[in-house]
Amino acid sequence: MSDMRGRFRTQIRDEVKSAALRQLAAGGAQALSINAIAKELGVSGPALYRYFAGRDELLTELILDAYQDLRAALSGAGSFVDAYRAWALAQPHRYRLLFAAPLPGYDAHADRLVAAAQELMNLLIPTLSPGPAPPPALSAALSAWAARRGIPDVDPAVALRAVELWSRVHGLVSLEIEGNFAAMGLDPGPLYSFQPRE
Repeated sequence: MSDMRGRFRTQIRDEVKSAALRQLAAGGAQALSINAIAKELGVSGPALYRYFAGRDELLTELILDAYQDLRAALSGAGSFVDAYRAWALAQPHRYRLLFAAPLPGYDAHADRLVAAAQELMNLLIPTLSPGPAPPPALSAALSAWAARRGIPDVDPAVALRAVELWSRVHGLVSLEIEGNFAAMGLDPGPLYSFQPRE
């Protein structure tokens, strides 16, 4: 493939992804439609299948892009908690794409997606100090999980802190972007300040 054809292909793929992100922002993942994207771009639906094999391939690319962008936001930040929240609030449609229930028939646990998600945890783990030692059964489970994910030497107490911190921050962010704190009349900002920072 010539450089010009390669650049053209990249440009079309980028335009398709941009249109798809607009659809996601307007109606969520269930609104994603290759035919609607084709109509917006002024081409036929079948023409776009030269660039993406179908909705699932496009969805996978969007998810991988979102993981990459979130990883970049977290890796350059002083605080995992603040960076995670800021990224989610700035792009709630992409956050939902990563963490909401998958579309029927879509394999959200494909190896590429699991590996991309694990890269985020790999950023968090080295920033944490150990907490209390987990009981033996949980310690073994955390060690096995870490080994399966390519981080075999992590202290189970650190792995536990990472899972707990991620779970708490994810819960807070999910409630915030869905408007639950607003419905409660509660400013969520101070809640984040009580999350561990190391």
